[in-house]
Amino acid sequence: MPVPRRGALAEEAAEVEVLYANLEKLKSLSKKIQGSMSRLEVSGRTVQDAIGPVYGNTQRLQVMNTNVDRVLEAIERAREPLDMTKREEHRTNQALRELKATNLRSNQQAISELSSLLSVGTQSLEDVFRDLCRRDSQPIEPLGYIMKSAEFPRLAQQKTAQLRTINAQIHNYTSQVSPGELAPSAKVYAQERGQHITLSLSNLAQASLSTARKVAGQDTNAIYKQGSNGIGTYAGGMQGMYTAEYDNICQIFSREEWGQVLITTCQGSLAVFGNTLRDLDAHIKSNLITDCYLAYEIIEVVSNTSFRLEDRTGELKQAMSEALRPVRETAKSSLSSLLSDIRSRIQQISSLPIDGSAVPITSEVMQRLQTMTSYLPPLTSIMRSLGDGGWSAPNNSTSTSSIPTIKSFDVGADGKQLFSHYSTDTIETLLSNLESRAKSLLRGKSVQGVFLANNIALIERMIRSSELQPLLGSTPKLEAWRKKSSQLYTDAWKETSTLLLDVINTKNARPPSMGQGVNSADVLKALNSKEKDAIKEKFRNFNVSFDELVAKHKSYKMEPEVRRMLGREVQNFIEPLYTRFWERYHEVDKGKGKYVKYDKGQLSSILASLA
Repeated sequence: MPVPRRGALAEEAAEVEVLYANLEKLKSLSKKIQGSMSRLEVSGRTVQDAIGPVYGNTQRLQVMNTNVDRVLEAIERAREPLDMTKREEHRTNQALRELKATNLRSNQQAISELSSLLSVGTQSLEDVFRDLCRRDSQPIEPLGYIMKSAEFPRLAQQKTAQLRTINAQIHNYTSQVSPGELAPSAKVYAQERGQHITLSLSNLAQASLSTARKVAGQDTNAIYKQGSNGIGTYAGGMQGMYTAEYDNICQIFSREEWGQVLITTCQGSLAVFGNTLRDLDAHIKSNLITDCYLAYEIIEVVSNTSFRLEDRTGELKQAMSEALRPVRETAKSSLSSLLSDIRSRIQQISSLPIDGSAVPITSEVMQRLQTMTSYLPPLTSIMRSLGDGGWSAPNNSTSTSSIPTIKSFDVGADGKQLFSHYSTDTIETLLSNLESRAKSLLRGKSVQGVFLANNIALIERMIRSSELQPLLGSTPKLEAWRKKSSQLYTDAWKETSTLLLDVINTKNARPPSMGQGVNSADVLKALNSKEKDAIKEKFRNFNVSFDELVAKHKSYKMEPEVRRMLGREVQNFIEPLYTRFWERYHEVDKGKGKYVKYDKGQLSSILASLA
């Protein structure tokens, strides 16, 4: 039966094909599994490479931590003797306190022995403390640090730690023996470091004196130039060294000791500073008029330095203020002395310019006021202490410096307003004395008026061109002086103007004034011959007087603004009078010019040229 056999073979062949297909799938799956295993193996090696060092480091850190713990334990065991020393010192101090507290005579021997033992130990610590301080207490040159704007040197941290430990031990003992007093270690520190500061600042102190002295060939009348003295550098050096020392003290001593130790340390250098200021004060007094500005500068520099030190340390302001007192008193007296100098110098003037030009003292006085604007803070301070107008009385500041007045308590007084009042008083003193001297030495009110006007113009110009302008502005007193000078000058023209006044009585009705169709011929017809001769004489006298006044006006040396002012004054005064007189009487010489020298246009041109 062949057909059934072939069918069975076909089925088996189909099954074989299925098996082959499954086998291919299995092979493909095996390859994928093998690839995944390979990738997993690679990832495992990567993880092992990454974690291996971390694990190794962790093991080493664990070993290191164990070693550090063992080292710390060894250090603690090594420090046990030191702790025992502290405990023993505490026991010794405690024992001494308890023995003293018993107040038994039988304990006096033990007290004496313990006190002697502690005293010897404390003295040894003092010697060590002194040696440590002395090693770093060599003088330095402060100028180098100031020029470089560098911090002044402090003690090293290791050194301050040693000094702090020693000071604590000494302080524990001395607080029982001498409570309330400065510890011996603090006295040693103040001595060594105080000497260090004094020696370091000595060159700056000498420089402050040498830069103040007048040198050969220097103009003795030259005003002190701001900043030319070394006091600013000296104060800067003091501030730098005191601040550095305060930082050292804070690292070594307890808080309650800081202020007292700082004051004691700086005591010697402050004494030298006070002597230096007294020497400078003596120099200023001998050159008060030119060098009073140095006193103002010293007040400003020292005051600012003391404020900064007080903000930083809480100390030293009072000591520096005491050192400054002589200079401050001299500065107070300088204000009245400058006014007295103006009076005396003007009274010593033996002659004034005959052309009415300004005198040098005016520009010198205004230069003083201009210079003072650079010292407003110290000046307003001393002006407040004097009170408004307190500078007027000579030697007021020195004779009553210790006696306060009601004005001296006016702390709310406007300093700039006080300076404005002083400047106004100075200008008033100058002009009043110049006026008095002009009346004695200059003949004629016109030249006196020109003289005053020129000086006033110079004053106003120097006010406008300086820092005085916002402080003074327009002063009513100066305006009053300007009017006075103008009146003095125009007084001479008033005499001439009287010749132009119509005082002739006529029988007919008075002709109309100018601008109303005046006919000179008609006016003259109403006059008799005697009255006409009087008119002719008036014209003749006016011409002579007018020509003289014009010549004088042109001969005077006037400042441009003075010439304009006085020229306008004369024109506004004379021209209307002459125009009126001319319109009424110019036909008196029938145009020949024998009596009527100028027509109204010519006279107006001449008057305009005066300005």
